[in-house]
Amino acid sequence: MEKLEMPKKYNHGEVEPQIYKFWEDLGAFTPEKASEIRKKHKLPVKKETFCVLMPPPNANAPLHCGHATYAIQDLVTRYKRMQGFQTLYVPGTDHAGFETQVVYERKLKKEGKSRFDFDAKTLYEDILEFVKENSDLSIKQLKKLGMSADWDRNTFMLDDKVLDLVLETFKKMNKDGLIYRSVYLVNYSPYHGTTFSNLETVHVERVSPLYYVKYKVKDSNEFITIATTRPETIYADVAIAVNPKDNRYKSLVGKLVTNPLNNKEIPVIEDSYVDVEFGTGALKITPGHDFNDYEIGLKHNLEMISVIDLEGKMNEHAADVTGMNPYRAREKTAQILEEKGLMEKIDHEYVNNVLVDYKDSKPIEPMLLPNWFIKMEELAKRTIDVVKENKVTFNQETWKREMLRWLENIKDWPISRQIVFGIKIPAWYDVEKNPDLHVVFLDKQGGHHDGIISELLKEHDLGEIEKGLQKLIAPLEAKYEISQEKPGKNYIQETDTFDTWFSSGQWPLTTLGYPDGKDFKEFFPTSFMDSMWDILFFWIARMIMFSLYLTDEIPYKDVFIHGRLNDEKGKKMSKSKGNVIDPIKFVEEYGSDSLRMGVLVGGNMAAKNTSLSEDKVRGYRNFANKIWNMARFMNIMFDKFEGTVDLLAHEKTDKHTDQDKDILINLEILIKETTAKLDKYDFKEAGDSSYHFIWHKLADEYIEYVKDSENKEITLGILRHAFMISMKLLHPYMPFVSEKIWEFMPENSEGPLITSDWPTV
Repeated sequence: MEKLEMPKKYNHGEVEPQIYKFWEDLGAFTPEKASEIRKKHKLPVKKETFCVLMPPPNANAPLHCGHATYAIQDLVTRYKRMQGFQTLYVPGTDHAGFETQVVYERKLKKEGKSRFDFDAKTLYEDILEFVKENSDLSIKQLKKLGMSADWDRNTFMLDDKVLDLVLETFKKMNKDGLIYRSVYLVNYSPYHGTTFSNLETVHVERVSPLYYVKYKVKDSNEFITIATTRPETIYADVAIAVNPKDNRYKSLVGKLVTNPLNNKEIPVIEDSYVDVEFGTGALKITPGHDFNDYEIGLKHNLEMISVIDLEGKMNEHAADVTGMNPYRAREKTAQILEEKGLMEKIDHEYVNNVLVDYKDSKPIEPMLLPNWFIKMEELAKRTIDVVKENKVTFNQETWKREMLRWLENIKDWPISRQIVFGIKIPAWYDVEKNPDLHVVFLDKQGGHHDGIISELLKEHDLGEIEKGLQKLIAPLEAKYEISQEKPGKNYIQETDTFDTWFSSGQWPLTTLGYPDGKDFKEFFPTSFMDSMWDILFFWIARMIMFSLYLTDEIPYKDVFIHGRLNDEKGKKMSKSKGNVIDPIKFVEEYGSDSLRMGVLVGGNMAAKNTSLSEDKVRGYRNFANKIWNMARFMNIMFDKFEGTVDLLAHEKTDKHTDQDKDILINLEILIKETTAKLDKYDFKEAGDSSYHFIWHKLADEYIEYVKDSENKEITLGILRHAFMISMKLLHPYMPFVSEKIWEFMPENSEGPLITSDWPTV
């Protein structure tokens, strides 16, 4: 074997890309090739598989600091690969509908354009092309972080195999009676004539009048007063709510009051959401125009009434102000209430948080629009069973309890979103059977049309409408067919797209090629899933549901829920605070190994919140330099005593001094403890043990002993053995520096470190 000379200094900027290319050229990330390499070097290969799924990052954006936690997945992957399992780490990227469309629209705005200049199909294709141009960015950055994923198996959330499965799943759910349509509250912009996602809206502070309005209690002379900034929506009030702990209103709970604008009788109810300190402590409940009221309405089974139409005008339910815009209607209803003697007072200096769109800061109107829902009760029951039976295990009991709490109180899931960039719901409407479809489209000349399809078809043919279609809203009673292909010439497709979680919830199946793929048959159910607690319900629970529904199998066995990475002071990172950490900058300055150690060992990823300290990352950079210098010392000594060092010295117990015995005993303890801790996913303690052993036992004590030892053939042999074992234990944490040092290990015949054998006692 050709002898290599170690550079005097460790340069992570040169070594890390070089080593990653070495791994890729070797094919070490593919389970098949990794097994071949192990067999070549006479290392054992297990028949058992071990599979880890990568939570797909957005395909269109650079990584944020939270993605540094992917080191957890990679650590487990490298550990199991070294144990000889058929190990697969499956990567992928998400189309991230809402976020991606927002990013693209900002690009359009800089060009003086808007999404409203395009039909839905053209806009979708333009955004997709934009994503493809930028899709390599996150993958390149994940490679910089050292992710040993099999990139040949990479899945993009809009790949054909994903689309096919998602659409087939929806068809099956519809056939099984799990799909239905109902109204749902969305962010609607009357100004733009479209809905916005939560990500596309912002709250701005504005001074608005706060109106104190009196509601008469039935069969009494009493009144109950509420405070509102929107008296025009009183027409849609369905209840007055008070806090159960508020003794002022105990005698009124259960009684009826009269709506001061339309004279309808509505109940006084109790709900803990009501803020005793706000206004009068009594809250008007308008489920059709307020998101919090909507939730209260669902909880108490209240009527949902909308008094504003899609043009942003007051509708027939607001008899006195029909046809007015909400601002004008506000002034008029305030006047009516004054004339009736039901306006107690007006606070003209009230500072209010108003919801506006991100684009033009125009007011957003919460609106009830038809949405697609999934019935969740039966799906949740099956998931509850496997969680209770520990078929899916969690690293902490608290996450199991949280999962069960959510599942046991689950509500039906609204899965449709009014955006373009996503997987379109495969529902089709016959325009002859559904003459009341509301459509918005651009004609051949780019002219904008908005109205009922039966009227629009008098001047435009269906082909023109379909080609220029921007939005379709079907009445709840509309008849539809579910099909991936157009069912007939008179049909037009739904424009709503699936909630991103509907497609990502099927991630274990789409990535592995369900139902007939080789990987699915070999690696499903997968072994380990890592995620932050914020998507425990959105993603983790739904993956279990979909897998049980489609395969009768759990999607993974072990779930590790990690905490949120905060700044070094424990504060949540945000652009407004100026404390956002760019992981790639840390990699460039200190190296990927140092960042990984800062995340995995410097903090505590098992806690709900953990800090990422630059000082600790810098300290682990110093540790990388330390072990590099240790390796150089050993190589220099081997050169000096060439041919005399006993490579099996660690086995010659009769020649061991107390210092030799001490280092070998501590090494055995380290192997046992590290393996046991990694098996329990105790990443911090396992990594910390290796760090302290290398720095203190090996560097501070034993190397100093070796320097003065008169029996170099034994002590150098023991040092080599202990150092090689240490590099193996350290490899899942600091893969780059350990692999590079491994190249220089004297008399090394085990092949690359990435596929070497995990140490046992």
